[in-house]
Amino acid sequence: MLSNQDKKYLRTKAHDLQALIQIGKTGLSANLYQTLDDALEAHELVKVSLLKTTPIDVREAAIECAAATHAQVVHIVGRTFILYRRSKENKMGLKA
Repeated sequence: MLSNQDKKYLRTKAHDLQALIQIGKTGLSANLYQTLDDALEAHELVKVSLLKTTPIDVREAAIECAAATHAQVVHIVGRTFILYRRSKENKMGLKA
């Protein structure tokens, strides 16, 4: 579980990131989860945006994606959310 201090640190790191994953009209799928899983292993911190045509709510999408990839939701703002999962290399240096 991430502490509030860890979440604040990760939000500042994610501020300048572009969304690596976009969820469109097809919504959530196994292929999306696999892509997200690969991105989390490579980057640890991933920003995901939902297009206007997405049939799912942003909070629901964040929770589903986090559960499917064993990640943690760092922040949700607008139609964008940030996920964090420590990789084997622990690039961010967090203990979570």
